[in-house]
Amino acid sequence: MKQQAFNPYLPSWEYVPDGEPRVFGDRVYVYGSHDAFGAPIFCVNDYVCWSAPVNDLSDWRCEGVIYKRKQDPQNKLGIRALYAPDAVQGPDERYYLYYAFDFLGRMGVAVCDTPAGKYEFYGHVHFKDGHVWGTKSGEPFAFDPGVLADADGRIYLFSGFAVKVPRPASRWHNLTNEGGVMLELERDMVTIKAGPKLLFPVKGKDGCFEHHAFFEASSIRNVDGRYCFVYSSQHNHELCYAAADKPEGPYEYGGTLVDLGDLYLNGNEDESRAVNYLGNTHGGMAEIGGEWYIFYHRHTNRSSYARQACAEKLERTKDGGFRQAEVTSCGLNPGPLRGVGSYEARIACNLWSAEGAGRYDCGLPKLRFRNHPYFTQTGGDRERDGDQYIANMRNGAAAGFKYFWIDGADAICVEARGRADGNMQVSAYPDFREISADIPIRLTAGRGGVFTGAFHMEPGKRALYIRYLGEGAVDFIRFELKCSGQGHIAGDTA
Repeated sequence: MKQQAFNPYLPSWEYVPDGEPRVFGDRVYVYGSHDAFGAPIFCVNDYVCWSAPVNDLSDWRCEGVIYKRKQDPQNKLGIRALYAPDAVQGPDERYYLYYAFDFLGRMGVAVCDTPAGKYEFYGHVHFKDGHVWGTKSGEPFAFDPGVLADADGRIYLFSGFAVKVPRPASRWHNLTNEGGVMLELERDMVTIKAGPKLLFPVKGKDGCFEHHAFFEASSIRNVDGRYCFVYSSQHNHELCYAAADKPEGPYEYGGTLVDLGDLYLNGNEDESRAVNYLGNTHGGMAEIGGEWYIFYHRHTNRSSYARQACAEKLERTKDGGFRQAEVTSCGLNPGPLRGVGSYEARIACNLWSAEGAGRYDCGLPKLRFRNHPYFTQTGGDRERDGDQYIANMRNGAAAGFKYFWIDGADAICVEARGRADGNMQVSAYPDFREISADIPIRLTAGRGGVFTGAFHMEPGKRALYIRYLGEGAVDFIRFELKCSGQGHIAGDTA
């Protein structure tokens, strides 16, 4: 690898949630929706694509805008936002991009000769009689496409949403919303051959997965000859999976793949004990270089509308299933991060206040979280030169970074700004039962500085938890682990 890989794996200024990873040739491509920093709603930007070589998951390249919302003839004014997409290669070897316009209740398809070129509008998913899916009362609401081009040449489209059908679909048509459905498409990739068939009933319906019922975020993969359906559950902050021998099921619940707050790991189901701020998440699985990964997104800016792409390696079980992945800072890296060097605070995978974490719901929850730390940046949405950091760390707030291979570091520097009088403590444990560094922090008039303290932690694979204790509030920019004899970060003041 050219460099280490981190979470989020895209640049700090990029906000691509709902990422569906697809391996075409020797590259992995991520197709997601596109948030804007500071926006008041989801997905206001056009689709972009990012890709990386399968043998270097640190080397991500922006392929640029691949499809604009105004290209769909039903959205010439660009009023409707492009929600979570998926892409597959069709029988004609062209690439097909599937999308749903926010809550319009229609499914669009675009096509391109290359995985990340300029896609052109192809059509709306429709029945053999020509009428577009979602335009007749009683049809299931079209939302969150997950597409499978199977080895036998058959094409399957999964979709669904599990709350009351919102406007405008509910205004125009009496569409149903009973859970996740599957349709089979003709080889033209846009005409419905069979279905829709309800496979994943919502919470409270017979046949749903108890305590982890389908909510949204359909994604489908073939794993070792079986069909693996990934979805966001009723809890909204976890991605689960179910497996079957046939695309049409029956599907057996497999478990949680990843949860934003590491809930359901070690039996913890209490949202008040989440290790990170919760909100919706969406993604998919990919086999890359013989390993399986789950892609998902996190939330920033005390909002549900500025989400960033993350990924974790999955471990297999003896029966061919998957264990739940822990959220980490090292993500796509082959192993722990190096135990010396400079790291941006934005790669924290855990974050909480003295009151714990919380859930970012749709709307404007910022007042409720005024005493909580959060990921943010200066300025507005942009296409380069990011400066993301953790803002508003008040007394008792902590950020967790996992994992590092600690071996030889004996000092740690913390870069911060704000107005504060206190200490930054470092520990390998979230309860700070052992303190590896205790660094005095003195900041006045919102100015910044770099502060250094002695560091001692037992060698090996370790987490780093950094908390602030004291008065005022700290903006945490980055930290550096150093060995004796190394120089200081530029601007060191202590």
